[in-house]
Amino acid sequence: PVEKVNVTLDGIILREEGRNISPTIYINDMYKKYQECGDLEETLMAACDFMERAYEQAPVVDVDSIMRDANEKIVFQLINTEQNKTFLEQVPHREFQDLSIVYKVIISADKDAVQSSKITNEFAKRLGMSEEQLFKCAAENTRRLFPPVVRNMNDIMREMFARDGMPQEIADMMIAEIPPEQTMWVISNEKGINGAASMLYENELHELAESLESDLYILPSSVHEVIAVSSDMGSPEMLAQMVVEVNMQEVSLDERLSNQVYHYDKDLRKLTLATDTPNKRLDGIVAEPPLVYDSKEKSR
Repeated sequence: PVEKVNVTLDGIILREEGRNISPTIYINDMYKKYQECGDLEETLMAACDFMERAYEQAPVVDVDSIMRDANEKIVFQLINTEQNKTFLEQVPHREFQDLSIVYKVIISADKDAVQSSKITNEFAKRLGMSEEQLFKCAAENTRRLFPPVVRNMNDIMREMFARDGMPQEIADMMIAEIPPEQTMWVISNEKGINGAASMLYENELHELAESLESDLYILPSSVHEVIAVSSDMGSPEMLAQMVVEVNMQEVSLDERLSNQVYHYDKDLRKLTLATDTPNKRLDGIVAEPPLVYDSKEKSR
């Protein structure tokens, strides 16, 4: 079994003598392919093609260089704690609300893709770094390598409408119908990869809250981004209901971050949990309706 974020997969790792790359093909994906086509030979040929492409496209990995320059390439990522208990046993991490901060070292990055390797307990020992040291490096490197970005959802929608060929006047009319208090803000990074970690940078949250003159609710859209809204938009319980439904219906399991909603206090400059949904895990609905409830009600 291969422990990945949010899921445990069965994988076949192929190692070619004299090469330090080891592409992995997952049995789970092969089985899905077989279910789709019903042809074992076609499934195996597709697996072979995948492995050949993986070897051809894999970057040349200089292990000595990675070890030497690791301090400049260590970054962090946010994952769900409850969903990843087994995974977290294998890696240095620290908890943040219902999430955990884990670490990776960047192997290569361009405008289209990022290749990285998770930092396991064993890897951290080889680096001679404690979790505290990893966090310090990652906090600086993540901001430098993946600068936080806060964008108005209305602007993103305009770009989407334009790509679809919609006249700008019609797009503007549709967006104008959105009440100002319901405006959403997407928080990610310039690459849009594992950008939910950008909410760890409090300055960006504070600047947005100051501009809106209100506290914020943070909705975990995926591991790649979160959505900020004014606290005037609605109750956190109502927003959490929406998060749960979107997670279960629209977001693939390996990209889900949380079923909770977070509250950013503008005056205290602090981010805390705003809800306590019964669905702590991300792989299925485990509670009877309603899916969310107020934590105060729970304590009565």
